Formats: sequence, structure tokens, C-alpha cells
Amino acid sequence: MRISSILGLTALALLFSSQAALATPPPGTRLSGTIQQTVDTAHAYVGEKVQLTSVTSPGANVHGATMYGRVTSVVRAGQGRAARLRITMDRLTLPSGESYAVTGVVTGMTANTKSNALKEAAGAVGGMIVGNMLGKMVFHTGGGGLVGAASGFLLAKNNRENMTVPAGSTVNVLLSTARRQASRP
Repeated sequence: MRISSILGLTALALLFSSQAALATPPPGTRLSGTIQQTVDTAHAYVGEKVQLTSVTSPGANVHGATMYGRVTSVVRAGQGRAARLRITMDRLTLPSGESYAVTGVVTGMTANTKSNALKEAAGAVGGMIVGNMLGKMVFHTGGGGLVGAASGFLLAKNNRENMTVPAGSTVNVLLSTARRQASRP
């Protein structure tokens, strides 16, 4: 009798601990995963699908999951305009097959941008040549090259580069909502 009571209590404890591990992730849960495809602001579009694998949470409530989402905003870089990218995650699937409809906003990702140094140097040299020519031909003075170089440099410096999130980089997500979805046949 005593052994069956101990076994019964042990079974209940295992049942409750396994259900606790599968509980719906609460709002505010921070997750991180590996992005599967390269996303860059030069070619990305709103609605483009994004997938994260090996998704985990710091408390390991979530481990080895997959998240799915979409690009929800993209701004291409240009003159005086920095590149921007917003990705929102909408589904979390655990290795057990359980799926959750989530609202998760990307809070951090590895984004690479090219250096503007070559453009800035070329802008300064080009500006110096044009400024020198204008200074001597139109205004009949020296110093046009210096003004042209400064103008060309500043113009090139303000020309921004697009950013790239390479495949295989880590992406951090903050969940604001999660609800379990019914399993599909």
C-alpha cells in the first residue's frame, strides 16, 4: 500500500512538472534563435517570410523551437536616410509539435553595413576638382578646391548604406502575447 502511494505521488509530480514545462510562454518572455536566410534592406519587402531555428529562452522553458515571422517594415538607405528593418514573429513551434500564435518583436539582431570611407574620399577628391575649376574659372580666386573638397565629403558622408542581417546570425525576440493553437490533423 505504501509503495503504491509513493508511486502514485511520483506519477502526479511527473505529470505536473511535464505540464509546467509545456505551459504557454508568458508575455515578456525573451527568446533568441538563429535566422535561416539573409535579409537585407536593399532587397527585403514587407511580408517577406523569416524563420528562426534553435530558439531558446534564458530559463530554458523553450528549447530547440522554431519561430516564424515576417518583415513588417523596411526602409532602404539613401541620401540622408539610414536603413531600417522591422521583423515581427507570429508563430512559435516547439520540438514536440505544439504550436503557439505569438506576437514577438525583434529587439536585437546582427546587422552589417558597408563602410562609407571610399565614397567619402571619392566625394572629397571630386569636390576638390570641381571646386578648384569653379574657383579659378568663375570667381578668379584660389581656395575653391578646399570648399569643393569639404562639400563633396559632406555630401558623400550623408549618403547612407543598406544593412544586411546574414543567415546564421542570432536574433533576439520579445514576446508580447502567446496563445496555444489547436493541433492540426
